[in-house]
Amino acid sequence: MGLIKAEKLEKSRASIEFGIAKEALDAEIKNVYKKEVVKMNVPGFRRGKAPLAIIEKLYGKGIFADEALNNLLPDAYEEAIKESELKPVSRPEFDVISMDGNGKVVLKATFDVKPEVTLKEYKGLKAEIEKTEITDEAVDNEIRNAQRRAAREIEVTDRAAEMDDIAEIDYDGYADGVAFEGGKGEKHKLKLGSGQFIPGFEEQVVGKNIGEEFDVNVTFPQEYHAAELAGKAAVFKCKLHSLTKEELPELDDEFAKDMSFDTFDAYKADVRAKLEERNRKAMDQITENKLLDALVENMEADIPESMYVNETENEVREYDMQLRSNGLDLNTYFKYTGQNLDQLRENFRPRAERSVKVRLALEAVVKAENITASDEEIEKEYQRMADMYSMELDKVKEAVAKEDVANDLNVQAALRLIKDNAVITEKDVAAAQAENTATEEKPE
Repeated sequence: MGLIKAEKLEKSRASIEFGIAKEALDAEIKNVYKKEVVKMNVPGFRRGKAPLAIIEKLYGKGIFADEALNNLLPDAYEEAIKESELKPVSRPEFDVISMDGNGKVVLKATFDVKPEVTLKEYKGLKAEIEKTEITDEAVDNEIRNAQRRAAREIEVTDRAAEMDDIAEIDYDGYADGVAFEGGKGEKHKLKLGSGQFIPGFEEQVVGKNIGEEFDVNVTFPQEYHAAELAGKAAVFKCKLHSLTKEELPELDDEFAKDMSFDTFDAYKADVRAKLEERNRKAMDQITENKLLDALVENMEADIPESMYVNETENEVREYDMQLRSNGLDLNTYFKYTGQNLDQLRENFRPRAERSVKVRLALEAVVKAENITASDEEIEKEYQRMADMYSMELDKVKEAVAKEDVANDLNVQAALRLIKDNAVITEKDVAAAQAENTATEEKPE
């Protein structure tokens, strides 16, 4: 029978009525009968040999009808949805409208659909961003970081420990004369002055010689994470095994060659260029986020709760996949963080809500501008995906529907349109700070 009627309801709800043909239901009832009859004992018949008519007379005409209907329902629903051209965004709720003795069945499915979206404006959106420049100091810091990564450890044997040395020590801690959990370590490498240990500990290693055994007396901070030790005095029995120090390479042409550049000036120019590109991308992302926030503020839509729930679940699944790629899973994550699944969902909910709103707003722009990805663009996107995941092109096409690729490309085009038509103003942070300083210093 197929689709009978489709109807849009209030609050982004819709329903369809559809039927299942008598012939299809009768055929499925026979299939269920064949499966179930072997389990039934019917007086006067060997197990599995009782005719369908006899069983229906004994147990009722509809004994196999419910299971048969459930078997047919998914395909019948999908077919009716295609005919209706509605796009459900939630699981359907089913009701049987009528089911008479002749096998005619009419059902109703009710579900959420994407809301009708109204955009006040999407061209000429405004965004103010803070203009930032890459300073010489930022370049120098980046180079110094590379210098530290390239440092060598040199063994020290002719003097006592000094700040910035790396001391290899044994330590055994006691509070009130009792050893405490986590207070013992062997051949631990501690950079003196790093602040890695309790305040006052590292300073007492300074001046000690290799092979020397000594006590370190400290007091745990009042805000220490282990409450039973907070504010308590403790003594650590220590032994210094060895000392090393970092030797930094000179920042010269030889260092640049190690970084694959002919001269230090060329290396420094490349560092600046990369920082500027990183800064440009960061500014682009900030601009995009502000424009999307403005777009969402201009949107009116009655968004069903199911869309937020579905997107939140997507966020959770993606996070689980990220954890698994690092050898973890959600259960391990919950064990270490003390969280549970509901708390994780709550954490992801704001981001999920924003994702839903942004997508709906951009799809509204697609509709307003009649944006349609070409077959050539779709083919290029398939090829890009195949290259990214090192998959055969045909396999990618089997895995990802053409409609989904087209929709994503359309949304990307809508975002470009918004950016191209936006009004971006830059706020010079340095100039604003200078102006504020001058105002503060101006005599009354």
